[in-house]
Amino acid sequence: MQMSFFINFDAEDMLRQATMSTNRYEQGEALSVLDGVPIAIKDEIDCMPYPTTGGTKWMHKVRGCKDDAECVRRLRSCGAILVGKTNMHELGAGTSGINPHHGTTRNPYNVARIAGGSSSGSAAVVAAGLCPAALGVDGGGSVRMPAALCGVVGFKPSFGRISHSGILPLNWTVGMVGILAATVEDALLVYAAITSPKSSDQSETAQAKLCFPLLKSPKLIPNIKLAKYGEWFNDCSDDIRVCCSQALAKLYNSYGWKTIEVTVPEIEVMRLAHYVTIGSECNNSIARELEKLNKEELGWDARVALSVYGSFSSQEYLNAQRIRNRQLQIHKRIFSKADVIVTPTTGVTAYTIQKDARETGELDYINGVYPDPGPCWSAALVRYQIAGNFLGLPAVTIPVGYDMSGLPIGLQFIGKPWNESLLIHIAFAMQALCISEYKRPEVFFDLLGK
Repeated sequence: MQMSFFINFDAEDMLRQATMSTNRYEQGEALSVLDGVPIAIKDEIDCMPYPTTGGTKWMHKVRGCKDDAECVRRLRSCGAILVGKTNMHELGAGTSGINPHHGTTRNPYNVARIAGGSSSGSAAVVAAGLCPAALGVDGGGSVRMPAALCGVVGFKPSFGRISHSGILPLNWTVGMVGILAATVEDALLVYAAITSPKSSDQSETAQAKLCFPLLKSPKLIPNIKLAKYGEWFNDCSDDIRVCCSQALAKLYNSYGWKTIEVTVPEIEVMRLAHYVTIGSECNNSIARELEKLNKEELGWDARVALSVYGSFSSQEYLNAQRIRNRQLQIHKRIFSKADVIVTPTTGVTAYTIQKDARETGELDYINGVYPDPGPCWSAALVRYQIAGNFLGLPAVTIPVGYDMSGLPIGLQFIGKPWNESLLIHIAFAMQALCISEYKRPEVFFDLLGK
């Protein structure tokens, strides 16, 4: 159906994995509950036997894929069937998922709309029912944003919780492996599979003990406090504002969870500091390759993005880190009053794909990631994403409804560092109140025939 979900896949390899899984089940030796479950991998993560392109035409030529990433190796050891490499925005440098080299990933809820980015293919294959879960990489909302636009769960753990081994080093202080899944339970299973108490490449910084919640009842944890910055929360489309406000009312009416008003100052400053950080790190990580690269191998939008990235100075990068430290202290004070921060996941729902953008790529100054001369918070797709990446906080988005056009709306919870267990429990509680109203997208493959 020309949905451009995948950059690469191998049917024979899939069937080989499936046959091995079937044999294990027949012998009563299934490796885990994930044995035989199809899971897709964003093409920013090493997964044999495929090259890792990062959404480009050239990355795999200068950086070979010789082994599985640590997170992929763990999934493989659980018996998961790895079904291929999903499409993404080129170099992760955009929010639409429009890729001039590998095709534009289309939203299963409306094929004329974007799937979001940069983990566009991973979100779309889950929404379309092809996989119950997929891996993405979240450097600036790149898991949560497409998850919200495609009506699935998007979960980004604390920075450092999952090994970075085998991930394209495009943004080493903000990028993080994340999970896109059909349900919170599915996300938890994959999270449990790919994380570990201590990964070999993690620093010696103290981490809270790794634990997983028992998702038996959403009412097990009383007195949850949700921090909401009203002016920021409401800076979205009317459909999103009403839908997300109704979701908060459901949490209060069903569980007694209260929302407290807070202020998150300097949000626009933080967004620009994050942009300087992620852009500087991306440009630095591939600087040698860019010197030798024929610019015609890059999409037009990636050329513009990299040109901007290369203009940032070391002083600007250092100033951004000072802002990062300041925001860490601000958020620490907020978390002394509340368990999580709650926001819409995006400020708009999925917008229409323009014909010319399919050939050239797209920079959308209003809906996308890039700074613009207009009013603050004009980057409507990313305005709620930044703290999770810039500050390394865990965050999750849950589908909570639809706009007037039937496009999905997500609600986001941002948690304290290393507090994934509580965050997952809160997400599960929200899902329990909304799941009966979930709708199948117009493009859906019922693999179980139910």
